[in-house]
Amino acid sequence: MGEETTPPPDNLSLDGALDVLADKYRRRLLIALLEHNPQGYDAQRAVDISTENGEEKDRKIAIDHAHLPKLEAADLIERNRNENVIRKGPRFEEIEPLLELMHDHADELPDGWID
Repeated sequence: MGEETTPPPDNLSLDGALDVLADKYRRRLLIALLEHNPQGYDAQRAVDISTENGEEKDRKIAIDHAHLPKLEAADLIERNRNENVIRKGPRFEEIEPLLELMHDHADELPDGWID
């Protein structure tokens, strides 16, 4: 038999939302989904990565194997790998007010919080 998985809780907790938003690349992707759903998926373009000294490959690996799976596990995104598309997941609306607040007040937040 396969491994049993624990279903996510009924609601995304504040701690869970802040954990998801703790990484700037995940924040950028979720905020991008506010305005454009679905998003074409290109790890380089989707999160506007700027890298130096070979970091690009490491960052793409982290996005594909850590960041996107974390968002998928929280049901915040759905990813179609065949079409290279990411769209809002069934629980996106639970984090949407927080994303909108961050987006609407981006000019008031410290540099690097959003972009």
